[in-house]
Amino acid sequence: MPFLSKILLLLKDYCEQEQFKGWDPYDGLNSKLFMSIPGLKNNGYYRLAVIQLFKRNPINLRRISLVPKEYNAKGIGLFLQGYCNLYQAVADKSNLSETFGSLQDIKAQIDKLAALLISLRSQGNYKGACWGYNFDWQNRTGFNFPKYTPTVVATCFCATALLNAYEITKNQEYLNVALSSARFVVEDLHRTDCNGGFLFSYSPLKGHETVYNASLLGSKLLSSCFKYTGNEEYKTLARESVLACCAGQKESGAWTYGMLPVQQWVDSFHTGYNLDALNDFEQLTGDTSFHNSLEKGFDYYIKNFFEDDGCPKYYDNKKYPIDIHCPAQLFVTLARLNEFDCHRETAQKVLDWTVKNMQSPKGYFYYQLKQGINSRISYMRWSNAFMFCALTYYLLNE
Repeated sequence: MPFLSKILLLLKDYCEQEQFKGWDPYDGLNSKLFMSIPGLKNNGYYRLAVIQLFKRNPINLRRISLVPKEYNAKGIGLFLQGYCNLYQAVADKSNLSETFGSLQDIKAQIDKLAALLISLRSQGNYKGACWGYNFDWQNRTGFNFPKYTPTVVATCFCATALLNAYEITKNQEYLNVALSSARFVVEDLHRTDCNGGFLFSYSPLKGHETVYNASLLGSKLLSSCFKYTGNEEYKTLARESVLACCAGQKESGAWTYGMLPVQQWVDSFHTGYNLDALNDFEQLTGDTSFHNSLEKGFDYYIKNFFEDDGCPKYYDNKKYPIDIHCPAQLFVTLARLNEFDCHRETAQKVLDWTVKNMQSPKGYFYYQLKQGINSRISYMRWSNAFMFCALTYYLLNE
């Protein structure tokens, strides 16, 4: 069996055996043990400490502290996209059915995941379908994020996966739910004026309104919905967000994470998000005004985040932590931007390095490698769903 098919099958079998449920780096507040301590449940410092304890600890405390394995909507969206890619790969090369199953089998899995994803929609007075995460979260500035609060990031991944599922199954419900998510972006998210355009907020809550990749994913989702509806409002708003984000790009081609002084780092996978979103905006709307930003951004990305031996870097100016999102996003970005043929050697080196250093013999992928200490915990959304989707993009370009 070819190398790529072997490692993808190992991962596929593992995730199916786990029924796509699992833990997450940020799910510490789902601990029934820690949250049962009187008087501390609503203490912001305590909540933040619990989140960081679980996220940073290389020893997995979740089983003994009663954190349940659960579905994560973005994770299910990534799996759905991956199975759509797998369907296309088998359709293109029928011999792959011997490894990954028949088109009928894969389509059945697509329908199961799509139905599950629709059932995981955030409930509330939102204008369209939207998705969030299955855990409470807060940051060091006190920004509190209750579980299932929808985000533009999760919604983009989920809705675009449903659009791909529609293309395969022609199930009208998948299309209708996905297209309704555009109203969530247009009517439920805040907008921050910036550089002659605006940035979409991360969620309907106040705060977290200065993040480039979140706004660009809002543009990506609106561009996808524009393709199906021809609604010029979606194209116009997507362009205004792209305008602001490209104006915030550095002359080198890099993007900082956001506009605030505390958001001035440049990292690998969020740069990949930006590139994917810009590419989709251009391809789906026909507006090539920002192509130079796309080219500069990709040139910076491919030259600054991957070492000669294939080791993926998290930041542009330092190596650690080595996070599984970074190699995974490379395969997605190369596929989405049609750059695989030009950078196949880099992709192969990164794949080889990642499998050697970050895949368990059981099939799942590790979370992070750090200097002196590593986290080999299996996280379903962050590690396995993301890598599964990425490897199916690689398979399509093999």
